[in-house]
This record gives sequence, structure tokens and C-alpha cells, in this order.
Amino acid sequence: MAEEEDDAANLEFFLHWASELGISDSSSSTLPHKDSTFLPSCLGHSLVVSHFPDAGGRGLAAARDLRKGELILRVPKAALMTSESLMVKDQVLSACIKSHTFLSSTQILTIALLNEVNKGKSSWWYPYLKQLPRSYDTLAGFGQFEIQALQVDDAIWAAEKAAGKAKLEWQEASVVMAELKLKPALQTFKAWLWASATISSRTMHVPWDDAGCLCPVGDFFNYAAPAEEPCGNKTLGSCGNGFSMQTEGLSEANAQRLTDAGFEDDVGAYCFYAKRNYREKEQVLLSYGMYTNLELLEHYGFLLDDNPNDMAFIPLEPDMYTLCSWPKELLYIDQDGKPSFALLSAMRLWATPPNKRRSVGHLAYSGKQISVENEITVMGWIAKKCQDMLQNLRTSIEQDKLLLSSIGKIEDIFLPVELEKLPSICSTELRAFLESHEPTNEEAFNNLHIPRKARRSISRWILAVQWRLSYKRKLLCCIAE
Repeated sequence: MAEEEDDAANLEFFLHWASELGISDSSSSTLPHKDSTFLPSCLGHSLVVSHFPDAGGRGLAAARDLRKGELILRVPKAALMTSESLMVKDQVLSACIKSHTFLSSTQILTIALLNEVNKGKSSWWYPYLKQLPRSYDTLAGFGQFEIQALQVDDAIWAAEKAAGKAKLEWQEASVVMAELKLKPALQTFKAWLWASATISSRTMHVPWDDAGCLCPVGDFFNYAAPAEEPCGNKTLGSCGNGFSMQTEGLSEANAQRLTDAGFEDDVGAYCFYAKRNYREKEQVLLSYGMYTNLELLEHYGFLLDDNPNDMAFIPLEPDMYTLCSWPKELLYIDQDGKPSFALLSAMRLWATPPNKRRSVGHLAYSGKQISVENEITVMGWIAKKCQDMLQNLRTSIEQDKLLLSSIGKIEDIFLPVELEKLPSICSTELRAFLESHEPTNEEAFNNLHIPRKARRSISRWILAVQWRLSYKRKLLCCIAE
């Protein structure tokens, strides 16, 4: 309870700090009316901070009915945390960075962020830094157990690559952090993972720095995958749920806006716009771009139950690639289990006798069926390939669902679960999880005591199982097509 009260007080102070910087959810310069017992806030006219337990946790909700294309948040350039803004205010940091020209733009911002954290309460950014998450679940932070729990080779490779890249960048930056005399705890790989995950998951694009910027309040928005809006092709003034809004006074440019947010030179601020109509109290979301679930996990540390941009890549036989001009990343099964255009094109050409490929190639590359017999062969091969891929994975869909349920039962260490009551496949993976964190403590294992370090890894384990389950479901959907 005390921690919740502290968090609420910190949030109130942060929103007051933000309002003093000119951050506002009002299109006018007038701040929303607030009770005199509270500090002035930058929110309240269009947005309010809220909590969405099943949809991203802390986020922003509509304070009133919002119209598609309406300006809902403005963050002045002076309130954006960038490498440039941090170095302008810290000459020691600036001189140190400039003496090490090998650093990438992302490494520079990561170092600058840790340097600011090092200042503690004396940092001008302290109210903002206090609001940042204490940990992240991006792929670079996955341990060996969580990486292997992904099961799929492509995902394991992506996680190992992310972890290796993070460690190399930390090693390169270590000399700079030592020269800045950061506290020992802030020079560790653990601290680097936190800072680099903050940069990866929370920065927004700006034209003057490839690393992007940290945008106070703007980074409260949770993610919505870019896809057809819930209102479909209906007019701006009405949604299919019967909820309607007046659009009078809304400019055509805003109504047709294709992006959620961006830095606008003419107003010198990062501006955020409603991507669709929102009801009061509904969560307002921001599209960061098109990502598969594995990419979301790599860069942001979460995944979506229903991601329209997700896919399962299908490896072809070596001889098939010689007939295929499509890049491998275009050969996939989509979220609904349907083969991609490129995969169908490649397979239709492969299933055609060699002496006829030249004459029907234009049909394959235009997305047309070559013949009924050809199509049956193609769909049969793809279904068989998906079946083989499923069988080669250690666990089935049903076993993964049982495992997720079991993980939920042991996540609270005050409600221990007896190992023998769990399904065999669940107990095996649970044993491996505990042993990966405390392999020599048999007593802790027998009592199902979850070490503190292991508790922090449970969320990453859950994400790994959720990812592989989603992957398998796409393959199964393709088989059932």
C-alpha cells in the first residue's frame, strides 16, 4: 500500500513537472482546471493516466470522447531527452563522448542516460527518470533457459544475436563509463541492459538523431498494431458500435493523417494524434510500426495475442531456393494460417514440371493458380511441412497451454504447488527452470521455493512459452485450411 502511495505521489509530481515544461494534452495554451489541492497537471483535457491490467499495464485513457486525427498531446522540443540535449547541459559528458568516435548513436544515448541516472536527485530529469520501468523483458535480457524455451531455431538465433550485440556494445562502452566515473553498479552489464532496453522500447524518431528521443508522457502510450481500424471504411463520424462523434471543425489534413505521432518543426514539438475515434475512458493507443511478435519481443519486451503482422517463416528445401527469387523473409504463414504471396508463388513454380516453368512463370509471379492439380500439390506440401515443423518441436500446443497454466500457479511463492500434481511435461520444464537459477539447492527445489532472481525471470519464461504457442497455432491453422 505504501509503495502504491509513493508511486501515485511520484506520478503526480512528474505530471506537474511535465506541465511546467509545456507538455500538454490541450490544443490551446490553457491548462485544464484542477482542484486546488492538487499540483497542476499536463493531462486532464484529452488524456488521463490509467491502468489496463490485460492490455499493457499503465497507459493513457481518453479523458473525453476523442475524434480521429485530433491533436491529443504536445511535447515541446525542450522536453525531449536526446544525446544532444544531455550533452549541452553536461560538458564533461560532451567532451568524453567526442573523444570516443567509435560509439554508435544508440551507445551514446545509452551512456548519456546512465550518466544522468548517476546524478540522482540532482539531475534535472530526475522526475522523469523515477517514472521509468525498473526492468524490461526484451530478448537481450533473456537467459539461456528462456532462450531455449522459445524452441524455434529462428527465435533462438534472434535472442542469442540480441544478447551478443548488447554485450559487445557494453564492452565497447565500458571505457567511456569508467572515464565518466559512473557508480560501479551503473557500469555493470545489468545496468547496460536496463538502459539499452529503455532506449530500444521507449525512444521515438527524430530527424536529427538516429538514436531517437525519450519523450516524457508520450512514452505512456501502449502499442496498437497497424491494421484496419475497428471502424473499417465507415465515415469518421460513426463507428460500428453505434458510437458517433461530431467532426465539424476537424481539418481534412488531420482527418486523413496517416501517422500517430511525429516531430513537427513548425510548432517545435512532438505531436500526437488520435488514430481513431475513442470513447471516454477507453485506452488510447499508439502504433510504433509493423512488427512481428518476435520483433516486438526483441525491441519492446512484449507480444500481442492477436497480431495481424505476425508470421511463421517456412524453410524450403535447398533445391527450391534455386527456383525462388523471393527473399526468405517473404516466405511465411500469416497470423491466420494463410501462405504468403511469395510462398505460394515459389511453390507453384516448384510444383510445375521443369519443361513448363518458363511458359507459366508469369502466372506464378502474378499470384494466379497454375492448375487445380498444381494447387493441390502446393497446399499439400505446405501442410506437410507445417506438420513436420510442429512434430519437431519439444512440446505440443496443448502441453504449452497446460504449462502456462502451471507457471501461473507457481508464480506466487506464497502458494506453492506440489510438483507431482503437475503434468509430466510441465514438471520437466519447471525443474529445468529452477535448476537453471539454483542448480545446487535441492532443498529449495523440493520445496518449490522460487529464488528472487528466478522470480524476475518468470515473466520472460512466460513470454517465451506464449511466443512459441502463437507460432504453433499459425502452423496448425495452415494445416487446417
